[in-house]
Amino acid sequence: MLDALIQDLRYAFRALRSSPGFTAVAVLSLGLGIGANTAIFSLINVFLLKSLPVERPEELQQVLIGKNGSFTNPIWEELRNRQDIFSGVFAFSSTRFNLAPGGEARYVQGAWASGDYFTTLGVRAVLGRTFTTADDRRGCAGMAVLGYDFWQREFGGNKNVLEKTVSVEGHPFQVLGVVQPGFTGVEVGRTLDVVVPICAEPIVRETSALDRRSWWWLRIIGRPKAGVSPQQVAARMQTLAPQVFEATVPQNWRADGQAEYRKRTLDVTPAANGLSYLRVQYRQALIALMVVVGLVLVIACANVANLLLARASGRQKEIAIRMALGSGRGRLVRQLLTESVVLALAGAALGVAFAQWGSRLLVTFISTSDSPVYLDLTPDLRVLAFTIGVALLTGLLFGLAPAWRGTRVQPQIAMKENARGLVEGRSRFSAGKLLVMAQVALSLVLLTAAGLLLGSFRKLATMSTGFETENVLIANVDLTNAKYPKERVLPAFLEMLERLRALPGVRSASASALTPMSGSSWNEELKIDGFTPKSPDDGVAWFNRVTPEYFATLRTPLLAGRDFSSRDLEGAPRVAIVNQTMAKHFFGAANPVGRIFRTEDVKAGPPTEIVGMVADTKYNSMRKDFEPVVYVPVSQADPLSAQNIHMSFTIRGAAATDLAGGAREAITAVNRAVSIEFRVFSTQVAESLNRDRLLATLSGFFGGLGLLLATIGLYGVMSYNVARRRGEIGIRMALGAGAPRVLGMVLGEVTLLVAIGLAVGFAAAVASTRVLESQKFLYGLTARDPWTLGIAVIVLAAVALFAGYL
Repeated sequence: MLDALIQDLRYAFRALRSSPGFTAVAVLSLGLGIGANTAIFSLINVFLLKSLPVERPEELQQVLIGKNGSFTNPIWEELRNRQDIFSGVFAFSSTRFNLAPGGEARYVQGAWASGDYFTTLGVRAVLGRTFTTADDRRGCAGMAVLGYDFWQREFGGNKNVLEKTVSVEGHPFQVLGVVQPGFTGVEVGRTLDVVVPICAEPIVRETSALDRRSWWWLRIIGRPKAGVSPQQVAARMQTLAPQVFEATVPQNWRADGQAEYRKRTLDVTPAANGLSYLRVQYRQALIALMVVVGLVLVIACANVANLLLARASGRQKEIAIRMALGSGRGRLVRQLLTESVVLALAGAALGVAFAQWGSRLLVTFISTSDSPVYLDLTPDLRVLAFTIGVALLTGLLFGLAPAWRGTRVQPQIAMKENARGLVEGRSRFSAGKLLVMAQVALSLVLLTAAGLLLGSFRKLATMSTGFETENVLIANVDLTNAKYPKERVLPAFLEMLERLRALPGVRSASASALTPMSGSSWNEELKIDGFTPKSPDDGVAWFNRVTPEYFATLRTPLLAGRDFSSRDLEGAPRVAIVNQTMAKHFFGAANPVGRIFRTEDVKAGPPTEIVGMVADTKYNSMRKDFEPVVYVPVSQADPLSAQNIHMSFTIRGAAATDLAGGAREAITAVNRAVSIEFRVFSTQVAESLNRDRLLATLSGFFGGLGLLLATIGLYGVMSYNVARRRGEIGIRMALGAGAPRVLGMVLGEVTLLVAIGLAVGFAAAVASTRVLESQKFLYGLTARDPWTLGIAVIVLAAVALFAGYL
């Protein structure tokens, strides 16, 4: 058997080498199809399937509150002290640490972690040591464990690093150790540079979160004791929940809120694959792209099958001779299938190279300037098995029909000179034509999906946001290192703002707590006389603290009332500016100026008077409709603002990138210890659409690739058919048929094939694109958008008919 296989392989290589043009086209088609599938599967593998590089990852369980994975530190400490079901359990919080002592910030990926973080995961130190339970105590010293790659990059692998410190938010932290290579934390998509203990959090933050019962910032993962099942862990968590929540009730909550808090439950879920916000954001998008590239591969297989059918016709005499010499049909089918599998494996080899490049390119689509995505895309056994499996499956898929039909010959006829043979059969729709119709149908599905996703992205990218992003620079300033007393924080920010406004080339500048599309948000429940919310969310509005000229800098029109001014100080009557949606939702009035409201945190204090109304703007998502937004002056701080030492300066000038140098000097002139991070506003807004851009770009590319492959397939089949009928066409023309009539005969056949393919594809497109709508991939379009469907049909029909005309 092995000898026969080796013989088949040798013959297959000789046969393919003798037809280099055919082999190159087939391998390239399959390489693109298999490579696209492998690239998308590589991301799915990393995001959804790959286990963490730690000891026995299948044992890990994440603790949840209902379906929510966020915890306060008081809850974590109560759970840690009461639990008896885990052999090891830890809390952590992913973050960014600024290592620059002052000036422009230099952020690295970091994490707060409890004492058993490394020991529970089975991660060891290659230098020094990691945290222990003994380190996990209130008032601990500032210490840090470094990631292996960070140690190599920042310290050149110097083993004397244990004698050094790293600056974490302006505070020296002693290096305790370096972890083993390959460990990048438990959050997929992030790397891990610096880990510091949770108990050292008060060193960095002026207002510590350790005792805050409403600061949800930690996540918890545990490893059950030997022999304990996940069901037993879940049952124990449910038993512990009443004790844990009773001991951690937020005292400043209303009575009804405290009652609801006590009813919360604890649960667990598998954590072998780690945690990731990217998994939630891109899961459905990757699955949709996997379907798209699967269709591209099917079209590529149909193309190669057509090539093999045509090639089989040319090899009829060879096959007939082999059959006359005693080769059975099964033996010949096996030989032809071996050639197909060799083609597929060659395509897979090319596809792996394409996938490595393509998957890394895909990562750039989901990375942002302030949050780069790190993924280990080194092919593992699962990816290699997938690629080989796809190659073998496609080899059989496109090779079986040509092999079966290619061996249906009568030797005594096929060996005659100029015999037409029987490969094509007598059916009106031959196998090649059926494959072309399938290609047309699948291409229409791809084109329609691509058109909808491109149209959706175009609407998002060009929609009215209520502000102008061009030529705007954002400077995010952190006063942590400056160590200002609370009463000096706001004056320092205002001094920086005045210096920025005085810079040459600056047209306007303002400061705010948040900037649009930054990923940060703040909401409050409003109390308004005469307004009864229909649900808890119905009474909520989004907030921002801003300085005068904020709306002028963003070029958001003031529609009624006035802007904030220098007289809106702390101690003066509280004022606010609202957007149109807030006015309509809460007051039902076109002009809300003069109306008052209270927020939940100051419901017993003085009311806030609305002094202006501005146009609607997007707040934190381009996809959401305009939401109620309330702007309050930075000088009239809410109760938490005195502890807020972060501010974003928005600077408009001739060119955003040209403003950074002057802005840096103006800000550090006030205090050189402050930390600054610059962002271009237009980039910030554009990066909020990364998922939509990924879907639109890739679906457009693969839709175009599918169209190209279908066109080549149609051209190949019709070219082959015309070549076979050349004698018939010559006779027709000799009997008086003109060239237009012959052309009409060929185009009539093309039109029939395309029409049937379009009819089937139209029904399939309407059905399949509903999935895009149900998964909320579309914006401003429906799955049955007539313009998109119509344009897709026209483009595909025109290209197909042109191919037939050629």
